[in-house]
Amino acid sequence: MDSNFSIYTTSLTLESLDITPSNIFPAFIFGTLTYCAILVFNMTVLLTIALNRKLHKPMYVLLFNLPLNDMMGASAFFPQLVASMLSQNRSITYSACFVQALLIHLYGAGTFLTLTAMAYDRYVAICCPLKYNTLMSPNNLLKIIIIMWILNFTLISLLLALNYRKEICRTQIVDIFCNNPSLMKLVCEDTQANNYYGLFVMTFFDGLSLLIVVFTYIQILITVVVKRQSDARSKAIQTCGTHLIVFLCFEFNTFFAFIAHRFETASPSLRRALGASAVIFPPILNPLIYGLKTKEIRENFIFFFHKVFPRNQKNKLSGVKN
Repeated sequence: MDSNFSIYTTSLTLESLDITPSNIFPAFIFGTLTYCAILVFNMTVLLTIALNRKLHKPMYVLLFNLPLNDMMGASAFFPQLVASMLSQNRSITYSACFVQALLIHLYGAGTFLTLTAMAYDRYVAICCPLKYNTLMSPNNLLKIIIIMWILNFTLISLLLALNYRKEICRTQIVDIFCNNPSLMKLVCEDTQANNYYGLFVMTFFDGLSLLIVVFTYIQILITVVVKRQSDARSKAIQTCGTHLIVFLCFEFNTFFAFIAHRFETASPSLRRALGASAVIFPPILNPLIYGLKTKEIRENFIFFFHKVFPRNQKNKLSGVKN
């Protein structure tokens, strides 16, 4: 029989990173630089949207939530990871583990909700252009954002709260970071209610988001084909193609990562790789994809860069003349 451990006095042990001593410092540098790059990329998108009035439109106001969300997820994952690399200590307190799991799940659910809201915005813009200013008015936009975050905090907080126990039977986390499935495996008592609620939350965020995105994009495709307008078609491809790729990549990554936790036969290495990739790659790729592929953001960023560093540009020009 497993012994009981108090969560207030017991440290948990995260899964080993399996890094050889000679590679610890390079891995630490790489992880630190990756985290810094995520912060710089996402802050650039945030500042570009915030400081340019031309981008104060519903589509970009919704997009503003994505880098905020990505930085939250990255900040929950990377500092603890690189600190444990340097100290070669994979222990973590239960409270810190709980907070990390909460923030990472808020990040995952927030990504689904933000991308779903952006799909709805594109649907209204392309399929109901005459109603766009009414449906996506500042008041309605504010309501959408508030509902998004309230849903996120409520459902995810309850998900993690169901696993919070005074006593646990195990201290080994089966992932390289803390998440709800790993915390659930520490619990001594019956976790059937946790399983059912976890499936509901996964279905709500993954399933409902997928249904809404698929429906809106089918409607967009039908509208573009019916109108037979080249400008409408190019607008749909430009504004929706990138968003759809980002959404589907995140959807399938998180789906298989959660499914892998439900099957004991799933490869632990594959499960860890899928879980980590869902936290590492989107915060890096999202600002690059939206910054490079979205014409208005790209142009306003270049304008903002020249406005902030005018002297450097003049010095370069004078140097060339000399």
